[in-house]
Amino acid sequence: MLTISATDAKQKLATWLDTVQREPVMIRRQKRDVAVLLSPEAYDRLRGLKIAEFERFCERVGTEAMARGLNETILNEILADED
Repeated sequence: MLTISATDAKQKLATWLDTVQREPVMIRRQKRDVAVLLSPEAYDRLRGLKIAEFERFCERVGTEAMARGLNETILNEILADED
């Protein structure tokens, strides 16, 4: 990944916007990473991965809960309990 300074990012934003269509660009300020410029396609791909990962997690938790005896009736009772 290409790394640039915050000053360079500010001065040459149009150039870096073209660059991010090919690869992400890391922006550094005072020797620490502060931001990443991504193309919309790369951002959507990352979001999709996180959503898919979350869905797999939910499926795994649901399967484990059912294996331990949790069913919809019991879950509704737990959720309805106001104490």
